Amino acid sequence: MSYFFQIIISGIVVGSIYALAALGLVLVYKSSRVANFAHGQLIAAGAFITFELTVTIGMPIFYAFLIGMIITFFLAMSVEKIFLRRLIGEPIISVIMVTIGLGSILDGLIYLTPFGTENYSFPAFLPEAPLSFGGVSISWTQLVGVIITFVLIGGFSWFFKKSTVGISMRAVSDDQLGSMSVGISVPKVFGLAWATAGLSAAAAGCIIGNITGLNFDTLQAFGIIVFPVVILGGLDSILGAVVAGIIMGLIQQFANGYLDGNWGLNGTGEVMPYIILLIILLFKPHGLFGIHEIERV
Repeated sequence: MSYFFQIIISGIVVGSIYALAALGLVLVYKSSRVANFAHGQLIAAGAFITFELTVTIGMPIFYAFLIGMIITFFLAMSVEKIFLRRLIGEPIISVIMVTIGLGSILDGLIYLTPFGTENYSFPAFLPEAPLSFGGVSISWTQLVGVIITFVLIGGFSWFFKKSTVGISMRAVSDDQLGSMSVGISVPKVFGLAWATAGLSAAAAGCIIGNITGLNFDTLQAFGIIVFPVVILGGLDSILGAVVAGIIMGLIQQFANGYLDGNWGLNGTGEVMPYIILLIILLFKPHGLFGIHEIERV
């Protein structure tokens, strides 16, 4: 029984990271209806910026974490302003192709640095001995990562539901022309959406880096791994990203623990979430919490 609960703990840890990483994709899509395929590179950039602030400059990890998020915030805002703002009003496929191109360019630039080929790790700043209760254990790094994740998700949820800027972003998502007619600046909303996505991406990258180590391939792969999470939860739903992230994390860990561990199979943890995703989307094409829009002509 302790093995079962240990898998649940692992699933919640992995799922919460998926949820935070997926949040950035939801924020961009929620305001601009664009899928950002360069999200993984933002996750990696935030993690490595924080690493440089911590190791090279010697900044305490807490301040480095906050400043790394702020730098990635403005980095993502700059990317939107320089490359994507000109495409407002253009076909969505054009914008998506630009994000794919941006991802490839950022890949190339990072591979030119030592970060693209070497493995790194943040300095230890938490107790190494794990917390144990009832035969189930969780490391301090995982526990702090989960707490920070849910605090950030709660903050983003409040921002979208209660703040004036968040409501403006939701309005732009629903009707760009209507939003412009009441004085909302659509370009500024798009820029803020990308910047906020960069903020969540940096947080996710730092948490992943603290748990698994800093490896560029692993970090940028999260940008693709979380797409099934976003689709399952609903492309425009923050709650959906959280619930789907936990579901995907649990499915993956149970597949790894029982199918791979007990039945001798290999790779089911990577494949099973996609199988479940396909099954669910057969019955809920817009995801668990996605909005089903009906257009009348």
